Amino acid sequence: MEKDKLLIIPLGGLGEVGKNMTVFQYGEDIVILDAGLAFPEDDMLGIDLVIPDITYLQENKDKVRAVVLTHGHEDHIGALSYLLKQINVPVYGTRLALGLVEGRLKENRVPEYSLIPVKHGDEIKAGAFTVGFIRVSHSIPDASGLYFKTPVGTVVHTGDFKIDQTPVDGKVMDIHKFAELGDRGVLALMSDSTNAERPGYTESERTVGVALDNAFRAANGRVILATFASNVSRIQQAVNAACKYDRKVAVLGRSMINVVSIAIELGYLQVPEGVIIDVEEINRYRDNQMLILTTGSQGEPMAGLSRMATSNHRSISIIPGDTVIISATPIPGNEKSVGKTIDSLMRLGAHVVYERSAGIHVSGHASQEELKLILNLVRPKYFIPVHGEYRMLRQHGQIAENMGVAKDNVLIGDNGQVFEFTKTSGRKAGRVTAGKVFVDGLGVGDVGNIVIRDRQQLSKEGVLIVVLTLDKQRCSVLSGPDLVSRGFVYVRDSEALMSEAQNRVKAVLDRCEAGSITEWSVIKSQVREALGKFLYEKTGRRPMILPIIMEV
Repeated sequence: MEKDKLLIIPLGGLGEVGKNMTVFQYGEDIVILDAGLAFPEDDMLGIDLVIPDITYLQENKDKVRAVVLTHGHEDHIGALSYLLKQINVPVYGTRLALGLVEGRLKENRVPEYSLIPVKHGDEIKAGAFTVGFIRVSHSIPDASGLYFKTPVGTVVHTGDFKIDQTPVDGKVMDIHKFAELGDRGVLALMSDSTNAERPGYTESERTVGVALDNAFRAANGRVILATFASNVSRIQQAVNAACKYDRKVAVLGRSMINVVSIAIELGYLQVPEGVIIDVEEINRYRDNQMLILTTGSQGEPMAGLSRMATSNHRSISIIPGDTVIISATPIPGNEKSVGKTIDSLMRLGAHVVYERSAGIHVSGHASQEELKLILNLVRPKYFIPVHGEYRMLRQHGQIAENMGVAKDNVLIGDNGQVFEFTKTSGRKAGRVTAGKVFVDGLGVGDVGNIVIRDRQQLSKEGVLIVVLTLDKQRCSVLSGPDLVSRGFVYVRDSEALMSEAQNRVKAVLDRCEAGSITEWSVIKSQVREALGKFLYEKTGRRPMILPIIMEV
């Protein structure tokens, strides 16, 4: 790599929602923007989290100077624990983002870390980069856009944003800074594409407060509110409504408890003394005196709201007269589980207010008219749409073209794509290793696509285990074959099938004995092949076949 070139390499967040991570590299210096996670898709059986592949960073760890953060959502900070265990560098972010990060690092037992708080308007120096932080509006306080001053020009990254003229905390997005950067000249703009398909403007977060107020006023029993734990502005409005209608607040769910305590401690959440009570105290108050904040807005089976819906929560049982407010839009793929949760809550007698009810949720991301405004203010030479699935990136790229960015200067890529810039040029230039790393329990990366494929086969077709004992000297069968079925057929109802399968295995073993075949691998392969063909002919299914040979 020539020293006069800037490389921008997304390792996550392009062609997908979540797992955001971008590498900025100039010469011998690398700055990492965000380190987020994604939640597993339905076909990722047993997987807890998905994080970016950081092979490129591990190969260049001596060049990494800093991590800078846009905000404290999990899809931007959730992979930091795994990154910092490999590469221990300073992390810069606003106080709330770092407060949430520190809780995660302690939970994951990261031995060493350096968290350096910044304010909007601050600049930091990291190798060849000068990085500045700009206030933007989002669904979490203290979110930031960033700019990177480099020897070849300035790159602006919006972070996740919307232009909210009436934010709950009163801190309006600093659009003047974007305009100032545009006046000075911007080489490239990287902008949030999540709502690029949505025309018009995104509603203000404050409109949710009106809907919450109406729901609280109409509720005669308990109010149970489920939302994203990190949506501090939403929680603030719920607390305000609770105070207005003389309700106490109980907080459920580990992540919700953590975020609320951190936000109160750092001054981002204003709660009068005595309003928050312990869960054990709920029964001391009448139903119309309670607000319960909980996790589970996405129908996660182990979260608080889902447990209540299935009557499995240890502290709270849904009773007729409860008002349940689900203040979130289902993430794509979660619609079915959210629908089941709503159905179950209604069966238990709860009145459920969910996303389709007007005003109970608004997005934290800019719609088309706001995206146009940022493009007009910044006036970049090159444009890279980020943070979204491919159709969103394409739509955002089209918006940029309509706003005057040259078609050849709109660079749409995917994870691992290298965008290369000089003072006079910008282009796609090769690829680096990028992809998904699965976190399963305490294992990071030890479950790959092959294991996932095995799990999918087991979940669909089941497993048939063939157990036999061989005489090592004479290579003859001493016992077996015995067949054990799990998830394939119920043995008592399929005795004829299992008996015939045993005969097929015996025939294979007889052929092997006659041919003096003693290699375990050959015997196993022939058993697997013959049995697999037979079972498919009889059942149309392909169970995983595991021959187990014991020698005596």
